[in-house]
Amino acid sequence: MHLAVAARTDVGRVRKGNEDSLHASANEYRGLFIVADGMGGHAAGEVASEMSVDIVSHDLSDLNDLDAPDAHARVARALRDANRAVYERTRTERDKLGMGSTVSALLLSEDRYIVGHVGDSRIYIVRDGQMHQLTKDHSLVQEQVDAGLLTPEQARRHPQSNVITRCVGMADDIEPDVFSGDVRIGDTFLLASDGLTGMIDDRRIQQLLLSRAKPERIVDALIQEANMNGGNDNITAVVVRVLAPGATPTDRDVTPIPPARTHG
Repeated sequence: MHLAVAARTDVGRVRKGNEDSLHASANEYRGLFIVADGMGGHAAGEVASEMSVDIVSHDLSDLNDLDAPDAHARVARALRDANRAVYERTRTERDKLGMGSTVSALLLSEDRYIVGHVGDSRIYIVRDGQMHQLTKDHSLVQEQVDAGLLTPEQARRHPQSNVITRCVGMADDIEPDVFSGDVRIGDTFLLASDGLTGMIDDRRIQQLLLSRAKPERIVDALIQEANMNGGNDNITAVVVRVLAPGATPTDRDVTPIPPARTHG
């Protein structure tokens, strides 16, 4: 695998704690990237997102062949395992009642990607100068967009834009979205919590992802702009660029992954 990767999470300018969690790792066969955005009082959201990332990354740690017949099923099972663990904890610990987390996971090989998704954290791909949102938000406003009642821009600014209809921990079982596609050299992927996508419009995100800057600089710029626009929520971004095998070592530099949260 020839990837340039950067990942960072930031508390933002309003929240006192960070309920986002992330994971980024790669071996010679594939990369694994996860963003989770927790919810719930008394730091329960932080617990839910950490549990989700830990379980999904553990379950998928040895999934190296993305063309394997059971690859999709394993991704779905990992998300269900996380859901079951979080849900059971909400039932046994009173202060964890109502906690949950989004999870968006990307497995990436030289020629294929698999996405597993629950909630409204997003995964985008930039290819041939165009950006496309791979995931579909499991949210109240997305349902209204689908019904033609709201435009995507109205949905982004809607007062109920943070109301999600599906997440890890919401019920005893979930139905995750799992799908795959082809990968090409030059593709750039972004995984982001809604603290980023809710503060920066897609046109600006695309502009930054299309720049020739290294992923580390793009991640820093995305988080800086989300904070400049208000920083109303925790902000997490993971940028992954697929490089040609002959790329220089400098091009393949992988930014060290910081701790999963930053407390303010």
